Amino acid sequence: MDGPTALGPEAAKRLLEGLGAALDPEFLVLALTHRSFAHEAGGIPTNERLEFLGDSILGLVVTEHLYRTHPDLPEGDLAKMRAASVSQRALARVARAMEIGPYILLGRGETATGGADKDSILSDTLEALLGAVYLSHGLDATRQVVLRLLGPTLDRAAKLGAGLDWKTSLQELAAALGMTPVEYQADGAGPDHARVFEAVVVVAGNEWGHGAGTSKKLAEQRAAEDAYRRLNAASDAG
Repeated sequence: MDGPTALGPEAAKRLLEGLGAALDPEFLVLALTHRSFAHEAGGIPTNERLEFLGDSILGLVVTEHLYRTHPDLPEGDLAKMRAASVSQRALARVARAMEIGPYILLGRGETATGGADKDSILSDTLEALLGAVYLSHGLDATRQVVLRLLGPTLDRAAKLGAGLDWKTSLQELAAALGMTPVEYQADGAGPDHARVFEAVVVVAGNEWGHGAGTSKKLAEQRAAEDAYRRLNAASDAG
């Protein structure tokens, strides 16, 4: 297993250019150190504390941005937009665009099971990097980094409407139509590193939607989307 010095100067330069902020080399390595690597390296520090900090800073910056740019939206819509913008899936998409995966320091087991492309690890690492930026440069600089990286995601969230949170939107539609309860059934199959979940959503006792995904949450969201579209079409036709 390579040590933390495996992140050479050219690799660090490329990563920091994508991030848009300078970081001390040792701080950068800490932000990239997954717990699996730290465990195999004898218990060195991990990026989890930086991730914790970055998650909070990210939430603050995104919340402030949405509050200022959408003055007419109610709290519920702002909350949906924030959730869509800082979700694990959304952050992983940003991390992939930055090509963070190859730079993450992973243990042998995580490397063998494709950890460098897992949504959870990518999103956590991005949050750790943002935590490092905050400690190195302060809130204003971190705000600029967040808004540059998440700008397209925030713009997309503003246009999603019901797609901000299909489960909540389905619940609201079903309640408006007097069709409750809304219940989900999900099962997973396959090995841990390639597990696939199938979900079914039952509205007022009848199956209305199906969905599949690499996590239970994603499968349920896709099932909710399917049910929302079907239920909405049926109510319009009726």
